[in-house]
Amino acid sequence: MQIIVRLDVMLAKRKMKSKDLAEVIGISTQNLSLLKTGQVRGIRFETLAKICAALDCQPGDLLEAVPDD
Repeated sequence: MQIIVRLDVMLAKRKMKSKDLAEVIGISTQNLSLLKTGQVRGIRFETLAKICAALDCQPGDLLEAVPDD
């Protein structure tokens, strides 16, 4: 099972740029880019909560579990 990050989809739905989200939640644009592309090994619940608050969404809107082939 792998976890797919759908942050780019939610950003598009909310018409928000990555740079603006990074500023609102207090992380660097580089770290947000790594998260957006799924190149991180984990995320702090505090960061996830800030993203959800900024985008007015639930964690399930950002993360999707996909079975391995």
